[in-house]
Amino acid sequence: MCAEDLGTVLAIESASFSRPWQRVHFLDEIQSPFGIPLVALAPDDSVVGYLCLKLVLDEAEILDVAVVGTLRGRGVGRALVEYALALCRARGAAQGLLEVRDGNLAAITLYRRFGFHETGRRKGYYEDGADALLMNYTFEEEVEECDAV
Repeated sequence: MCAEDLGTVLAIESASFSRPWQRVHFLDEIQSPFGIPLVALAPDDSVVGYLCLKLVLDEAEILDVAVVGTLRGRGVGRALVEYALALCRARGAAQGLLEVRDGNLAAITLYRRFGFHETGRRKGYYEDGADALLMNYTFEEEVEECDAV
């Protein structure tokens, strides 16, 4: 993600959330040494989704994810999460964290498919009183197989 993407990113954000991030929040992630903001591009290079990731030492946190409404359920979010997890693994992350609205079944199902599991709940976290589920992902060390001698 770069500053030039923010017009589209902000439009997707506003259409996706009742309390959307503001431009300054995305700029902070772009400029942060710990921020890894990503965009998903359509074949015509238009932004169709994004994911904001923070990686500090060995802990990764997915902060914000959204996809253009007409493309939800078509694998864009899955591709973003898959790429983010691979990037974190390559950079030595031991665990991944996120918060998700407890009623967002599509997102919860996606995260569970990747191996995230619920570790807690923030009661009344959202302005409408909805809870946030806390989810965790453990990066397993890949073990290289070798032939016995």
